[in-house]
Amino acid sequence: MAWTCCWVVAVLFVVSFDIGCSYPVQAKESWGYVDVRQGAHMFWWLYTANGSSSENLPLVMWLQGGPGGSSCGFGNFEEIGPLDTDLKPRETSWVNAANVLFVDNPVGTGYSYTDSMDALTTDVSMVAADMMVLLQNFFSQKPEFQGLPSMQKIPFHIFSESYGGKMAAAISLELIKAIQKGSIKCNFAGVALGDSWISPLDSVLTWGPYLYSTSLLDDYGLKEVMKAAKTVQQMVAEGKYEEATQWWANTENVVEQNTNGVNFYNILTQDLNNMRKSSAGDESCLSVLKRRHVRPLHRQSLAELMNGPIREKLGVIPKNVTWGGQAEDVFSSMAGDFMKPVVDIVDELLAAGVNVTVYNGQLDLIVDTMGQEMWVKKLKWDGLASFNKMKWTALQDPVATSQTGAFYKTYKNFAFYWILKAGHMIPSDQGQMALRMLKMVTLQE
Repeated sequence: MAWTCCWVVAVLFVVSFDIGCSYPVQAKESWGYVDVRQGAHMFWWLYTANGSSSENLPLVMWLQGGPGGSSCGFGNFEEIGPLDTDLKPRETSWVNAANVLFVDNPVGTGYSYTDSMDALTTDVSMVAADMMVLLQNFFSQKPEFQGLPSMQKIPFHIFSESYGGKMAAAISLELIKAIQKGSIKCNFAGVALGDSWISPLDSVLTWGPYLYSTSLLDDYGLKEVMKAAKTVQQMVAEGKYEEATQWWANTENVVEQNTNGVNFYNILTQDLNNMRKSSAGDESCLSVLKRRHVRPLHRQSLAELMNGPIREKLGVIPKNVTWGGQAEDVFSSMAGDFMKPVVDIVDELLAAGVNVTVYNGQLDLIVDTMGQEMWVKKLKWDGLASFNKMKWTALQDPVATSQTGAFYKTYKNFAFYWILKAGHMIPSDQGQMALRMLKMVTLQE
């Protein structure tokens, strides 16, 4: 590939910072940029685990969705980082159980940026290639995480959410190849796909049945939603992926208009503003998609935090870069890849012996559990028949101990977690349950 030639320099700028009382983070932190290609700059932010045993805990990389959602912003301050958006300590932070690496991925997301629109990624192959450059640099600069024979082999896990899961699958496949070649040294322990956009069509085709079964659609509405979904199916079958993305947006509008504005991220809430706007018919499909699925990850309060005190704290963000400023361009650039499935990549990972975990929120619509189960049943993995015959195991709710918080099932190197009372952003909705799942996946329980 051209970016491996001598004219591309992958530069890592590292700044370490121990936080005082004015900014109450107990974990040690470091952050920096990697130039993954000419004109493409990716930002990362590492928190070492709280306490004195960080060297005995796993390294977890978190990848956000969108594409265009910021891990360093949304995943960090809204879901699993040590502080919330009010800069108050988060009791359920994953930093309590792991060293956590946030990466603003793909380039153009969050604090990551490109010098021109031409440098944005267009598919998950480009995304994975860029991530290999970042990880090669990261592990080179952080030998404590490399897993060298003379050092403690800290396991490295990739956790993801939404479109981040699609990218995580592709990244994991390239990572095992890089490890085999010796270009990246780390102890890769597995990938976890949370409410992930692995098979977009299976999600779209199950929206109607899922909403109907939860009394959010009547017979008329179900017919309308399924008609729109079938058009998406036709576009995918014909290989017209950009058109499929546009029809996906149309199908969302049909859903909203027939449910009085159901929230795609949690069916027990409504999003009436989106419903009213989408029925007005004065926006392009791509505009609707960006407003509905990219901008919510960059809400005003978070943007003010990231472009204000956090930017000042980090001290390395170029003056011409605004956090989230290229997010919608990232989504637009990936539109042709958006509806393509990566089930075959998950199959390759399983066949290679990689530990794969799927976890999904009960109340999620955009990536409903029914759709996830559909693509899992299409796997060619030789353990699928045995997995399907197994009964799931109930997990007690860590907060309401008399209630069930989740179910899970695991066989060989594949696991599935059904998280109850959670929508698309599981750590936000069920923080304690998500933290327990993390510990189980990383073999701490």
